[in-house]
Amino acid sequence: MLAPVLAAVSALSLAEPVSASPGAPPPEAAAEATERGVISYPPSFFAEVGPSTALDMVQRLPGFSFDRGAAVRGLSGAGGNVLIDGEPPVSKNDSLEEILRRIPVSSVLRIDVIRGGAPGIDMQGRTVIANVIRKSSAGLKGAFVWTMWPISDGRFFFGPRGELQWREGQRLIELSFVIGKGPQEMAGDGTRIRVDANGNTLIRSKIDNDAQGSRRWLVGAYETPFAGGRLRLNGAYIGGDADGEYYDKITYPSVYREFQYFAEDRAQSELGLRWNRRAGPNQLDLVAFQQWNKTDNYARFDSPTLNRLFRNEKDVSETVGRVHFRRTASPTLNLEAGIEGALNTLDSVTSLRINNGLVPLPAANVTVEERRGEAFAVAVVRASPQLAFEFGLRQEVSTVTSSGDVALEKSLSFTKPRATVTWSPMESLQVRARIEREVTQLNFDDFVANNSVTQTGAVAAGNPDLSPMQAWVGELAIERRFLKSGVFTVTLRRSDLKDVIDRAPVSLGSVVADAPANIGDGWRNELQVSLSTPLDGIGLKQATLKAQASLRQTEVTDPTTGRPRPISALQIFGSPPQISAVRDNEWELHYTQDLPYFRSTWGFDIFSPYIDRYYRLTEIETLKSGVVIQIFGEWKAQPDLSLRVELQSLVRDTTRVRDVWSGPRNTAPLQYRDFRDLQYDGAIQFRLRKTFG
Repeated sequence: MLAPVLAAVSALSLAEPVSASPGAPPPEAAAEATERGVISYPPSFFAEVGPSTALDMVQRLPGFSFDRGAAVRGLSGAGGNVLIDGEPPVSKNDSLEEILRRIPVSSVLRIDVIRGGAPGIDMQGRTVIANVIRKSSAGLKGAFVWTMWPISDGRFFFGPRGELQWREGQRLIELSFVIGKGPQEMAGDGTRIRVDANGNTLIRSKIDNDAQGSRRWLVGAYETPFAGGRLRLNGAYIGGDADGEYYDKITYPSVYREFQYFAEDRAQSELGLRWNRRAGPNQLDLVAFQQWNKTDNYARFDSPTLNRLFRNEKDVSETVGRVHFRRTASPTLNLEAGIEGALNTLDSVTSLRINNGLVPLPAANVTVEERRGEAFAVAVVRASPQLAFEFGLRQEVSTVTSSGDVALEKSLSFTKPRATVTWSPMESLQVRARIEREVTQLNFDDFVANNSVTQTGAVAAGNPDLSPMQAWVGELAIERRFLKSGVFTVTLRRSDLKDVIDRAPVSLGSVVADAPANIGDGWRNELQVSLSTPLDGIGLKQATLKAQASLRQTEVTDPTTGRPRPISALQIFGSPPQISAVRDNEWELHYTQDLPYFRSTWGFDIFSPYIDRYYRLTEIETLKSGVVIQIFGEWKAQPDLSLRVELQSLVRDTTRVRDVWSGPRNTAPLQYRDFRDLQYDGAIQFRLRKTFG
């Protein structure tokens, strides 16, 4: 079966990629192949594009899809698929995207794309990763950016940001701030109609929906030699808020108005420390991390017959320590071992009032504590220049305790083996295979009652008595490089799932509620195809097309009906585990063309329609989004001054369909179907960037 696939992929090659020995690549070289599985892209590769930051460079890497990381507890698997000087950032609230945006192009020595692994590189559980390597040149560098968003409905947002980097010898200081406000693209105006099981109209209305959010960020970092190694300290304060108004003007069968309002305030702060020391073939990394998050949610619904008020105050803290030892035992053997410990706490207080009466909620007021430890060992064996193996074993133990409305204590233990093989039969072809047992993290938001009552009118209970979802995952990826910068990749992935977390009827005392629960076993299949290719061959000079398509299937047994169905959207999947929508099919196109004569770049991004479906005790909610188109252009007025204009989310249509039963879906009749169609007419964004140094 494998031979025809390899032959088909090989047929895509029009020419072998240019390879070079270490050092500066010749002018005609697109990139430098320093060793099997590692391709280096110097700044000259991106020169015609005129990037401003390391993020711009990473997004232009051939055959590389940037992943900003997952919002998980602990440090294992929290980082994205980009390293900075060979190390993942010790940060969570300060996203990888923001970190890369603060690194000016003038500070980048090169970017290595590592496929399958390389000596001294922690692949973070991934098979492909990028490594941004910075220069050590001294001096002061920085940028100031001013952004404006005129919105089609008359709103106007703006925000400044500043970045500063100072290096002197082996010491480095970084500072950054962001202040601004922007729109919520899923909000918009439209219509709503509700029909009964026979199609008779029950309600017809017009919707006026606006939502926006703001952020206030202050981030800093300091690097210096210390105790024979290198020490990096970083800190961040990230504040922000979001709010929205939803007016539902009923025109049939009578005239009245429903009003919803939500507001969220967030205050997040963190401190991180990394110390590493290299001594010959050995390297030791010590990491410590502390973060505090406070979130206040407020949601109100008013109508002539119903008033509903939801409030939630949530405090989350995380303390993590990690020791990681690496040794290059020989040119063909690399060894790693380490241990990580974490303490996580959640304190949540929730209230719901309906017509001024207090309504009891399951798991409304809870305090949760999780103590988790993980030990790991990894061996990377290079059997030949063409063949490499990785064998890893992780052992995770944890104890979760809950007090308040739900009192429990449970201990969990999971063994997580991993094996990968990377085969490079030729410079332009690589095959990667992986088999691994993955264990997702429990989502603290599932432990407490949440404010989805503002969306559906149903109580969304919490449930601290959950077990993580486990999966045996098999993966095969075939990557073919052609021309100077073309890449075609096919990935097949199969996951056999255990203890899937989805919504189910849960008995909490005398109350039966719709809540997160472990609903049994299931499976997930995925086929992903990606292409990155220059378009010079069809007459589009200095143009590049990136495309990616994913076909997915999932299945689990519905706990209400007992029948097979897909898994609800927004489940936790992937390596490393992360929250992602479970969509059957989706694709995206990214076109970029450089116009050196005009010192400009232009392009467009197209994202496919998608469907998210959520299965609950008494309803099925379906969210449909239409095609999203974005067009951009950037003009370099001067080497240190650029203007970027984006037409964002052109003609974005969102449809929500609610099928609601009068009781549990397996026994009660269908009560009504509710259709809501919203249209966000897009925005235009202007971004002026001035750099210095």
